[in-house]
Amino acid sequence: MAQCVTRVELSVACEHLLDRDVASKSDPLCVLLQDAGGDRWAEIDRTERIKNCQKPEFSKKFIIDYYFEKVQKLKFGIYDIDNKSFDLNDDDYLGGIECTLGQIVSSSVFTRPLELKKGKPAGKGTVTISAEEIKDARVVYLEIEARNLDKKDFLGKSDPFLEFYKQTDAGTWQLVYRSEVVIKNNLNPCWRKFSVPLQTFCGGDFNKPIKVQCADHDSDGSHDLIGRFETNLTQLQKAGDSSPVEFECIHPEKKQKKKSYKNSGIIRIKSCKIERDYSFLDYVMGGCQINFTVGIDFTGSNGDPKSPDSLHYISPDGVNEYLIAIWSVGSVIQDYDADKLFPAFGFGAQVPPSWQVSHEFALNFNPSNPYCQGIQGIVDAYRHILPQIRLYGPTNFSPIINHVARFAAHSAQQGNASQYFVLLIITDGEITDLDQTRQAIVNASKLPMSIIIVGVGEADFKAMEFLDGDNGVLKSLTGEPAARDIVQFVPFRQFKNAPREALSQMVLAEVPKQLVSYYKLQGWPPVKLPEVKHM
Repeated sequence: MAQCVTRVELSVACEHLLDRDVASKSDPLCVLLQDAGGDRWAEIDRTERIKNCQKPEFSKKFIIDYYFEKVQKLKFGIYDIDNKSFDLNDDDYLGGIECTLGQIVSSSVFTRPLELKKGKPAGKGTVTISAEEIKDARVVYLEIEARNLDKKDFLGKSDPFLEFYKQTDAGTWQLVYRSEVVIKNNLNPCWRKFSVPLQTFCGGDFNKPIKVQCADHDSDGSHDLIGRFETNLTQLQKAGDSSPVEFECIHPEKKQKKKSYKNSGIIRIKSCKIERDYSFLDYVMGGCQINFTVGIDFTGSNGDPKSPDSLHYISPDGVNEYLIAIWSVGSVIQDYDADKLFPAFGFGAQVPPSWQVSHEFALNFNPSNPYCQGIQGIVDAYRHILPQIRLYGPTNFSPIINHVARFAAHSAQQGNASQYFVLLIITDGEITDLDQTRQAIVNASKLPMSIIIVGVGEADFKAMEFLDGDNGVLKSLTGEPAARDIVQFVPFRQFKNAPREALSQMVLAEVPKQLVSYYKLQGWPPVKLPEVKHM
């Protein structure tokens, strides 16, 4: 593992964006991509979308590990989002920049003109990125409500939302949080509990001035100020379960004009708690083992392994797409598993001696001990079994997902962060039991496990992309939503000519987030707690 020097938080703001919407202003969103090698870019994260705005200041921050010893090429893209699909290819591109993380962290403020492509400016558009080192793993959790807010809308009541700003060393105000939920038509709103990293909120300084604004949301982007107040974290922290802290929401112009003006409503801080947020490395260093299982598709649609056009055909230099996928993903994950014993299964083949179709047979033909020694052990078992089975069908994923889920469920009963499970399924994509698989994934989303699907060959992988859940929350047939996103799908063909590490970077990018999201949901700290010291 490369030694991570530190984590940095990137704040993004733009000015003079191109206007791509006919009747209104653009609805921008910023996406951050990192160079994955071989002319490929992997998405790290994306901000919220801000409606009708050519000068957005994004509330969502990008968190990125900074490695001094690596050139970390980044690409920031600004898009005008006019639909609900996750795919950005059908959205208008408002421009972007390429730079390195080193350039950003070495500039106090990094501003660049946006380009539609190299050498072609995106009008007068610019992007400003500021970086801050994250030295503190604590998080501020707030619950807030308001009462008697001023009515701003002519026909209805106000649609209030909150914004928090911290004062920078230069004396300017920087946005640190904007409430997502616009509570429609309500002068006594109660916002959802939310959290902001302590570093973002006040730079770790409990007495740093914080400005809170309450405004009425208008869909055309011209939000009306209801009122504001200033405070600091020391004051906010006085809020407890039985004694909320109250602030008068003041509109400066109204206060000047009217002598009888009292306030534009009361904001009540119901609770303000500071807790520690644990990272992926906290869990791994704290003793969490990552258990790796492989499931290999041996269905007839792969083609006869003896034929050179089969996906299971092993070329004269000893490889095929299945083997490359096992090597590239396994070689990264094996570092996090102490015993290096990996269960490996096949599905969709007729297996001796009975020649019944099996959807979870051990690659080593030993169902009571399906473990292979290291990644090489999986590769050897795969080569050994290939001539001994008959490729058949159908392509059922749910048995192998449920198999790993049983182990994950058993581990979860221990009630600690000691075991996490990653299932790699390699398939040619023609899934048969989609409904049962959806249910299996929704069930597994409540367990300490992640699923990686690598699609080999040239098939249409629409079903796999659906299971990935990037286009919205995956739901079971009965409508039950997944508790969290645990599936990452990648088509192998996109990586045919890329270096091997590009595939592993892409498929494993989500696993740390998924592991942390599970333990956070459970409220489980690492088994061995990290020493409390600033990074």
